[in-house]
Formats: sequence, structure tokens, C-alpha cells
Amino acid sequence: MDAPPPAGKPPFTRGIHEGMYRDRIWTMRQYAGFSDPESTNKRFKSLLKSGQSGLSVAFDLPTQLGFDSDDEHSIGEVGRVGVPIDSISDMRLLFEGIKLSDVSTSMTINAPAAVLLAMYSVVAEEQGAELSEISGTVQNDVLKEYMARGLHIHPPEGSMRLAVDIIEWCSENTPKWNPISVSGYHIREAGSTASQEVGLTISNALAYIEAAKERGLRLDTFAPRISFFFGCHRDFLEEICKFRAARTLWYQIMNERYDFDDFRCGRMRFHTQTAGVTLTAQQSTNNIVRVAYQALASVLGGTQSLHTNGYDEALGLPTEDSARVALRTQQIIAHEIGVVDHVDPLGGAPLIEDMTSNIISEARNVIESIDAHGGSVEAVKAGIQTRMIHESAWIQQNELEDDMQRVIGVNLHVEEEASYPAGQVIDDEAIERQISKLSNHRSTRNNTEVENALGALRIAVSGDENLINPIRGACKSGATIGEICGILRDGLGTWTAPGGI
Repeated sequence: MDAPPPAGKPPFTRGIHEGMYRDRIWTMRQYAGFSDPESTNKRFKSLLKSGQSGLSVAFDLPTQLGFDSDDEHSIGEVGRVGVPIDSISDMRLLFEGIKLSDVSTSMTINAPAAVLLAMYSVVAEEQGAELSEISGTVQNDVLKEYMARGLHIHPPEGSMRLAVDIIEWCSENTPKWNPISVSGYHIREAGSTASQEVGLTISNALAYIEAAKERGLRLDTFAPRISFFFGCHRDFLEEICKFRAARTLWYQIMNERYDFDDFRCGRMRFHTQTAGVTLTAQQSTNNIVRVAYQALASVLGGTQSLHTNGYDEALGLPTEDSARVALRTQQIIAHEIGVVDHVDPLGGAPLIEDMTSNIISEARNVIESIDAHGGSVEAVKAGIQTRMIHESAWIQQNELEDDMQRVIGVNLHVEEEASYPAGQVIDDEAIERQISKLSNHRSTRNNTEVENALGALRIAVSGDENLINPIRGACKSGATIGEICGILRDGLGTWTAPGGI
């Protein structure tokens, strides 16, 4: 089989830039967030000092669900899997001493993405930055929450309204910002196959495009800023081919379905994270090797940015030491082993091209299946994607238990271990400080301004205007994430998944 066209040329199978890493190394973007804004700020500065080239914010579960730290729903979860952000005061602390006009920031936030983007943009302006200067990504992909992750708030229609509000606002105000990162990572972590990850992710992206077009947005004004996010799992060659297939299929689908002038509409840019689900608590230092191979596959597949997991993440959040090892893994690949000197070095090999073609075909079948159910939004309501993922996960679990999948330390070369590393320890006193800080924030703000801003947001939700500016106004007034999301809950409703899935 002949090799596809060179990198930088449609359908971008070999990469989206002609010189790829010979011209520019991928962005090294380690995901971080824990305890409180002050602690996370220190971790950010440590990572930047160690050579990281972009920031990636992990938010705790209450923040991801739009609850304040002192809400009864937040008990036991504040600062555990990410940083709590209750108000713009916390956002200021999170980026204190970090110039937002100079750093690219990714925020893994979905249901309340509009609120966190609003806070971030206001803080950037307070620092003196123009909105046109800030760069980064807000995940803003709530469709995959319904099918794979579960951190949704509103019914699909309300969530799509907010997602498109962000896309529209960013297209008009923040030209360097990616308003959505359509995420296959969580789909794969939940148990999908590689082909399902590609197919379901592209189906979701198509749903956002259709919703934006219904809003009246022209494809050329927003589609070039759509980004993607994939996992990289243990099958080394399959993962390389998956990335090549995803780029190719996105270009094909976009050209089949839409007319556009800007070629970037069909050029897939993506971030990659090594697979958390492949990490083992047993013999956890083996995870350093797993992560290195997955990182190498991501690079050979042509990723634009990369997060490498800490070896202790099967046990807890990464410590500063394990986070540094993870970053150094990327730096060794970038600077020591020579793969960056070649563009798509495995391209043209018969096995690689055959595997790439097979994934394209299988992923296209997934897209057609979702189309047959009316597209991603309607399929979500019927639980189609969730069932698909669960069935795949069940097969994989049975293969593991039947020793058809071999995992060192789990069902092969098993050893007794006296103890396990503790991982990042969360200071319980930091949680109390966070709640106390929130109480102090409420007592010192101008509550009349807060009520006026929340009232304006309530009126906006009941209409059809874009909600980002009213949310920015609420953030500026000092309203908390719980108060803002409370208005959105009242106006847009909440969602419970269909039973039995």
C-alpha cells in the first residue's frame, strides 16, 4: 500500500504540519490541581520552572458540578481530585504571579465551563491582558459526560445551548482560544475500543457543528478552533494508527458534509493523555514504563500537546516528584531519542497503513450508527453510546479475568507488596481554609451588586441571548459558582440518565 500524502497536506494522515516536530515540539501540558488554589499555584510554578510549556487545570468534583465548597453535596470531595474554585477570588489566587497573556491554559471543565471561562477571562483582563491575547482551551464537551463520565448538570438541550454560547463568544472575542475540546479520552477510559473512541468523538464534534450552524454561525468562523482530546492506551501500534486514522476521517467527513473556505476546518488538532485506566496500583513504578511507551505512541501519532500520567496515579493524585518524572519522560522523548527528527516515521509501512485504514472504516461505521439514531444528542437520550461503551468494557473485563489480557503485577509476574506509595496527601486543614475563605468572600463583597448581576443572569437565561457576558458580570460582582449554577439549574433544568444504562 502506498503512503498517504505528506504531512501538512490533506487528509493530514501523516500530521497537520509539514515539518511536525522538526519545526516545533508538542506542548508539554501536565494536568494539575489539588487541595486549594494556593497549593495548585505552587505546583503550576514548579512545573513551569521544570520546563513545562503549558498549564492544564484539574478541578475538584464540586466545581465540576457547579457546587460551592460549603454545599452539602460537596462534603468529602473538596480539593480531592482537583482544585476548588468557588469564586473569582480563587481564580485570582490560582494564577497569582502567572501572566495569562504569556501562558496557554487548558481547563478540564464541562457542565459549568461557561462559568470557569468567564472567571478566567476576567482575571486575565484584570492582569492587563486583552481578550485577543489569551490562549488555551476549555473542554466544554458535555455530550461525552452523558455517555462516559457522568458529570453533567442540565438536559442535553440546555447543555448544548451553553456549549454553543461559548463557541460563539470565543469566535467574537478570543481568537486564540479553543472553545471546545471534543474528548474521546473519557470514552476510552470508560471501556470503548480505539475505533469507537474515534467514531463517537467525531459524532459529538458533528453535533456541536450542527448546533452552531443552527445558531447562525458560519463554519469558517469557529470550526478551525475546534480541538480534540484522545487517550493513548497500551496497544502501541494500534494507538499510533488511531491518531493517523482520526485525522484522516475528520478531514474526509468534513469535506463530505460541509462547504468551507478555511482548510483548517478539516484539520484535526488534538491533545493526548496517557491512559489512566492502564495504570496499576501493584508494582506502581512499572507505570513509568507504561507511560513512556504511551507517550512515544502519542508522538509517533502526531499529537499537538501531551500529558503524561504520574506513576502513582492508580493510588492518588500525583506527587510533585512523580509529576516531575512524568514531565521528564516527555522531555527525554523530545530531546534524546531522535524521533522528532522524522515526520511520521512509521508511515508507509504496510502494517501501519492497513491498521490505519481498518480503524477509519470501523470508526466510520460507528458514526453511521449514531447518525441512524438522529445524531449524538438524540442517541444520548436513548443511551445508545453508553450501551456501546458498556458492552465493550464488559468484554475487556472478561478478557482480563480470563487472562486473555496480561498485565504485569496484576495477573502476570505477581508479587506480594509490603506497602504502596501514598500519592499526594490532601491537607484536611486546606479544606477548612477553603470553606472559611468562601465565607469571608461572601461577607466582604457587595451583595447588592451580586443580587443585581444574578438577576440579570436569570432574565438572560429565560430568553435566548448568549449567556457568557451575563455570567461574566456575575463573576465580576463576586457571585459564587454555586450561585451562578443555581440560576442555570433553575432556568435550564437538570438531567437524570435513562434507567438501566
